[in-house]
Amino acid sequence: MPETDVAVVGAGAAGLSLAHRLAGSVPGLRTPSVVLVDAPPGPLRPPPRTWCYWAEGPGRFDAAVRAQWQRLRVRPPTVSPAEADIAPLRYRMIRSDDFERLVSRDLARSTNVRRLEATVEAVEDVSGGAHVHLRDTDGRARVLSARWVFDSRPPGSLPAARTTLLQHFHGWFVRTAQPAFDPATVELMDFRTPQPGHGLSFGYVLPTGPCEALVEYTEFSRHVLTPQCYEAAVRHYADEVLRLGERQVLATETGVIPMTDAPIPRQTGASVFRIGAAGGATRPATGYTFAGLQRQTRAVADALRRGCRPVPPAAHTRRSRAMDAVLLRALDSGRADGPELFARLFTRVPMTRLLRFLDGDTRLHEDLSVGLHAPVGPMLRSALELPRLPRRPFGPPTPAPSCTEPHPPPASPRPPMPPADPPLPALDPSAPLPPTETA
Repeated sequence: MPETDVAVVGAGAAGLSLAHRLAGSVPGLRTPSVVLVDAPPGPLRPPPRTWCYWAEGPGRFDAAVRAQWQRLRVRPPTVSPAEADIAPLRYRMIRSDDFERLVSRDLARSTNVRRLEATVEAVEDVSGGAHVHLRDTDGRARVLSARWVFDSRPPGSLPAARTTLLQHFHGWFVRTAQPAFDPATVELMDFRTPQPGHGLSFGYVLPTGPCEALVEYTEFSRHVLTPQCYEAAVRHYADEVLRLGERQVLATETGVIPMTDAPIPRQTGASVFRIGAAGGATRPATGYTFAGLQRQTRAVADALRRGCRPVPPAAHTRRSRAMDAVLLRALDSGRADGPELFARLFTRVPMTRLLRFLDGDTRLHEDLSVGLHAPVGPMLRSALELPRLPRRPFGPPTPAPSCTEPHPPPASPRPPMPPADPPLPALDPSAPLPPTETA
């Protein structure tokens, strides 16, 4: 008999979410035994992170939401910003330490979930289940037997892809001496940053008060930057673009998110599955992951409680992934001007509809209405060449060959964008809304 019904490997957002959904009993449904394996303190545990998503109404993890906003702003390079109220949606921010405290509190009261601190060395698929090979904090080797294993650890390498870009960022949690932020509005994409030679860059501001915010510099490109270049880029954005004046940096965060059209396997054995970013929960075109992993873990928990085979579903539809593949190719090839493309979409498409589109929650006719505002030539050419492109492996992130402080601006100014179209009329008032728990 298995030692446990379910082993969850990794206590990041995906692992904690699945364990939380399986904790406790539900009348009329099964209550599986669960072991959550968490890495001991050290390099295998990631530093604190910030997760953002948009959703309507109350959600499962609202107690961990640090801040939420109803207005978003996107600033094109040369024309007036696009700003909108996204009701009934809210853009929400969760800090990983708040999320971990909430889930840990609830798991401590659970009778069917136990936590184990150990280093996972291998997961072996065996007849009727799987073995998780562990090394505990005392250095002893152990084997945990489970009927099902859900592994959320980052894979050692990415599958071969036609296009892989990296979304990499560095941010400051700042406090200014004078009010400098609009606490009601998120700067979702501020393209007033100098653009790199390949890809695109933008600023990102999550204000938590008039004098406090997370201020980030973000790039979509093939290479990461050196720590010195990240610091220089954020400093330029904070001082030269936002003009924050006297300010104090309270903390920093840095991250790298692969944006790839590679097919991400969600099953590695008869009883072994991958969830979260490791299982394809990241939306390739945006890098948002929290929504996708909530859809996955909700479906897995429901299957386990009903006694069904708990295969994690694809977090994003085939149509969404196909559109993302075209977008990534257009950006990577340089055919599409990234800042102009995103600014065009946000200025010409009602923002709530665009957010639903980015979350894969739109119908075909809505997708087409959004696509009409993308540059047709570059997108069509990219779509036609994709079937002929080989899939190539992508190595670990490497620093760009060189960078200046900050990146040099483009050789010639970007042409001004055409005036924005008037907002499109609502196409279907009965269209489904985004999930209430995730985005």
